[in-house]
Amino acid sequence: MRSCVCLLAALLVAAAPIGAQPFAAPRDSATRVLMSRLATLSADSMEGRRTATPGSARARAWLVQQLTAMGAKPLGASYEQPFRLRPRGAGATDSITGVNIVARIPGRSTAGGMLVMSAHYDHLGVRNGEIFNGADDDASGCVVLLTVAEQLLRDPPQHDVILAFFDAEEMGLQGARAFVNAPPVPLASVAANLNLDMVARQDAGALWVSGTSHYPFLKAVAESASKASGVAVRFGHDTKDLKPGDDWTNSSDHGVFHGKGIPFLYLGVEDHPDYHKSGDDADKVDPAFYAKNVTFAGTLLRALDRALPRFPVR
Repeated sequence: MRSCVCLLAALLVAAAPIGAQPFAAPRDSATRVLMSRLATLSADSMEGRRTATPGSARARAWLVQQLTAMGAKPLGASYEQPFRLRPRGAGATDSITGVNIVARIPGRSTAGGMLVMSAHYDHLGVRNGEIFNGADDDASGCVVLLTVAEQLLRDPPQHDVILAFFDAEEMGLQGARAFVNAPPVPLASVAANLNLDMVARQDAGALWVSGTSHYPFLKAVAESASKASGVAVRFGHDTKDLKPGDDWTNSSDHGVFHGKGIPFLYLGVEDHPDYHKSGDDADKVDPAFYAKNVTFAGTLLRALDRALPRFPVR
C-alpha cells in the first residue's frame, strides 16, 4: 500500500473540487435546533446515559424517535441491536445488555463500498449523587449524526452510509466491538469509519482530525473538506511517539475499526476541565464553534463518499 500512497494522495488532491462539496452551514434556526437536541440528550432526565440503566433506555428511545421522524430507516428489522457484555471489574458470570442503534442511508449507487459514521450515546451515569451528563462526551457526536442524516436524506450520498450510535464505549468500546465481531454488513464492504467523540467544546480552540498517520491517503480528503467548509482543523494525536494519553488511535470506537484494518478518521477536541466530570453540560458549549464543526463533519463525510472509489484495495 505504501508504494501507492503518494500517487493516490495526489489524485485525491486533484479531485478535491469534485470530492469536497461544502455541507450546508447551519443557519441561526438550525443552530438552535442543534443546541436544543444537545440539551435534550444531555439533560438530567437521561441520568448520564450509563449502559443498561433507565437513563440509557430514555436516551435510546429519544434517538430512535428522532431517526424515525426524519425518515431514516434501520439497518435490518430494528434500529436496536442488543449485545451482551461484562462490565469492567464484574464477576465472570455478571453480564448486562448493551444496545447499539444503527440506521442506514441508501446511496445512489449500488456498486462499491459503504461508510460508517459513528458516535457513542452512553456516558458515565450517576456517581455519588452527581449526574455526569456528557454533553460533549458524546451527546455532541450523536447530535451531529442526526444533523448529517437529515442532510443525506434530502440529498443522498453516492454510497450507503451507516449511522452507528454505539453503546458501552465508556466500558471499553464494547458496542463497537460487538458491531465488528457480529457485523450487520460484511466488514470487507466498509471502506472507512468516520468517528466523532467530543466535538462541541472550544476550550482549546481547535477541532482535531486523527488517523491520517495510519492512513495517509485520507489526509488529502480531510484537507479538501476543511477548505470547502471554511473550517480550519488540526491533524495529529495519532502517532506512537506521543506521551501517554495523547495518541488517540485507540481512544474511542474508531480504534476497533482500525484493529480490523478498516481506515478511520476521528474528529474530537482535546480534553477540557469538564472531561469525565459532572460539569460536562450543554451550557458550556459555544454554539458557533459547535455549528462549524457540524459543517466540517458533514463536508468530510461527503468528501469521503466521493473519494471512496479511489481508496486503496485492502
